[in-house]
Amino acid sequence: MSLERAVTDYQAKTPRSRQLFEEALRVMPGGNSRTTTFFDPYPFYITRGEGARIWDADGNERLDFNCNYTSLILGHANPQVVKAIQDAAVHGMSFPGPSEHEIRLAEILTTRIPGMEVVRFANSGTEATMHAVRVARAFTGRAKIAKFEGAYHGTHDWVLVSVAPDPATAGSRKRPKSVAWSSGVPPMVVKHVVTLPWNDGDACAKILEKQGADIAALIIDPLLANAGMIPGREGFLETLREVTRRLGILLIFDEVISFRIGRGGAQERFNIRPDLTTLGKIIGGGLAVGAFGGRADVMNFYDPRDGKGRINHGGTFNANPLTMAGGIATMEQLTPEAYARLDALGTRQADEGVAPEALAAHHRLEQVAVGAAGELQVHRERRVEVGARFRQHGNAGIALLRELLELKLVHVTISAAADCLLGVLALRPWRNAPPGRTGRASV
Repeated sequence: MSLERAVTDYQAKTPRSRQLFEEALRVMPGGNSRTTTFFDPYPFYITRGEGARIWDADGNERLDFNCNYTSLILGHANPQVVKAIQDAAVHGMSFPGPSEHEIRLAEILTTRIPGMEVVRFANSGTEATMHAVRVARAFTGRAKIAKFEGAYHGTHDWVLVSVAPDPATAGSRKRPKSVAWSSGVPPMVVKHVVTLPWNDGDACAKILEKQGADIAALIIDPLLANAGMIPGREGFLETLREVTRRLGILLIFDEVISFRIGRGGAQERFNIRPDLTTLGKIIGGGLAVGAFGGRADVMNFYDPRDGKGRINHGGTFNANPLTMAGGIATMEQLTPEAYARLDALGTRQADEGVAPEALAAHHRLEQVAVGAAGELQVHRERRVEVGARFRQHGNAGIALLRELLELKLVHVTISAAADCLLGVLALRPWRNAPPGRTGRASV
């Protein structure tokens, strides 16, 4: 089957989705509220999910190796999570005050995560990183933040910098230039963001030492998921921890995605203790959620007792009982045995690669799988181990995709919800790609 035939076949099987997309275009710009779920010629509209499978509006059944962008670690409609949410909903959807569910989920997270002494809840990973950056500025009295080229930390202005910059404007690899990733990000914001090169400890140390007196925090995704699950080289994270501690820069671990790789997240797995941690996705049981926490002396800026709160933090649906109940039910199922199974599935994918040896050799495909546990990305060349700048964009590898289709083979990846390792072809945009930039999805 050729690529063109695959698209034609998709259109023939999804007439209802096409109709829904045309209806959506009349009431929403681009027909959606979530850029990352759009792909040409139109997305299929999902009506239900169960375990590792989803069904679209035309009744087509699919294996889901995305699981709502890693948030459904137990799969769709997990019975225990559904029951917990239903039981909570019977007593009320949300309240103008706290509930016991909030305490119980906070206890679970602060017990599991080494660097999280206390925690507060929000409604998304974007909110979590926004508040972590704000409290770091308040605590240090400094204005700038530092982040890595290729890293995605949500959609607020302060982190929409150098997420996937054009190489022509991104500066040198050792000294990346901060570049806005979206229209509407003010130049003044970009000037207050210091961009660092991933996996180059010496270069990072020099940049941080030069500007450290003005930098409030360094925010890190320990897996650099947006650039393809590129782990830090041996000693890299340790170097960053030493430099930030010495310079009084707060270290923020953005574990919205990486919290999946171990009971205590990446910080436990890599034995690095950050000052602050941000969470989202899996801790809400499939509902909208975010959380941020860490050192008590830093987080106390949010303590409102006796009018001492120096940062206001509201949110109509923060810590609502449905989300908290779903989160508790999810965390209770993520046992050491569950993480061992994720590790085993990830190891199997890394060993198997994505294509037969002869086909891989023809395209000079080295099939390097990088990441940790159930979070892996298979790359076409070993250079990805250096950093984010070598990530493949656009239609790179399309010749290989065509041959895989013709041989009726599929891209092999991993699903935490699947009962076994299975194949799926992802004709989707690259995760969190800016408008107009397409490629394979990172799942």
